[in-house]
Amino acid sequence: GSQEYVRAREWPVWLGVQSLSGLLWTLLLLFLWHCYRIGSDLPLPGTGKLKSSSRRSMMSRSGICIGTKCNARSKLFRSDQISSFISMETVKDKEQGHSYLAPVLSHALFPAQASAEAKKLYTALQEYAKRYSWVGMGRIHKGLREQVRLNDLSTIQRPHLFFLPDVPSVPFFPRDAHRHDIEVLEANYHLILAEFQAVYQRGIDSKSGWTFVGPKVLNLTFTGQALFSLYSAGVCVAGNCRSCPCTYRTLLTLRTFINSNSLGSAGFWLLGPGATLGSSYGPTNTRLRCHLGLQIPPLCELVVGGEPQCWSEGHCLLVDDSFLHTVSHKGSPESGPRVILSVDLWHPNVAAAERQAMDFMFTPDL
Repeated sequence: GSQEYVRAREWPVWLGVQSLSGLLWTLLLLFLWHCYRIGSDLPLPGTGKLKSSSRRSMMSRSGICIGTKCNARSKLFRSDQISSFISMETVKDKEQGHSYLAPVLSHALFPAQASAEAKKLYTALQEYAKRYSWVGMGRIHKGLREQVRLNDLSTIQRPHLFFLPDVPSVPFFPRDAHRHDIEVLEANYHLILAEFQAVYQRGIDSKSGWTFVGPKVLNLTFTGQALFSLYSAGVCVAGNCRSCPCTYRTLLTLRTFINSNSLGSAGFWLLGPGATLGSSYGPTNTRLRCHLGLQIPPLCELVVGGEPQCWSEGHCLLVDDSFLHTVSHKGSPESGPRVILSVDLWHPNVAAAERQAMDFMFTPDL
């Protein structure tokens, strides 16, 4: 009697386990079927054509496909799930003789009135997408198509080379935007300052690795600006880096330093007493300039987007130089030059895939 009682108690538990097992198997089969249907809608490798199951699926959804020929202007049903504004259409690569699927913001051709530089960048983006992927390229593609309207941007922010849309920006960024890199630079302030002073004492001339604008006078002072480049347009200046090994190693430890494309530079920047750099714009809004103050005399000022700021020795400023900016040193001749270490960092809102694509598009001219 006790055994029958135990079996009666265990019977509902056994039924529950069997029901749960059946439910899990059903869900697994549904998941595998879903994966199969998604995979059947992907393009065949090396072609711009869809698999046959995708054609049947499109016929049932839109009713505009006949046999294996579809209206080239129709949207793929899955593209609506990926993005609300990026559709897919087959683009013919005339040079390679084959087609591939590329995201477009509209079915219009690339603007004919676009500059030669914009067309060159667009060609580079297409080449990058063929080698790797179009995934994450929506904003870059949109920015290139809208390059012809750069002059229509606000006069406060107007980069002259490339504007990445939908990137939130302010003239000055908080330290948290690049906390790690700022702390690394500030921790090495004394070493960087010592290396600058050693280079400065050797004299400011082109033979010593300097480039300068403005008249140079006695006792190593000048009334213009001078630059001792460690990286110039994405290329390491080997001789100057050998003169500043600690600074060079510090740059290599930064996580967001732009050292693989022509938008990135780093170096010591001097501004002589009485010098003023007129209003100008940087080339792009995809970077921030980090200024580490090394020697800051009184009456030095940086105005970006109408907001004035002053440097501080041993501390960093994060600046978006795509905004209209001016720099001035109104101190006395005896105060000496203003000296900063300027380092180009990626804008924190530029994604990793976009950074990789821009490294490809803006490959340094070696």
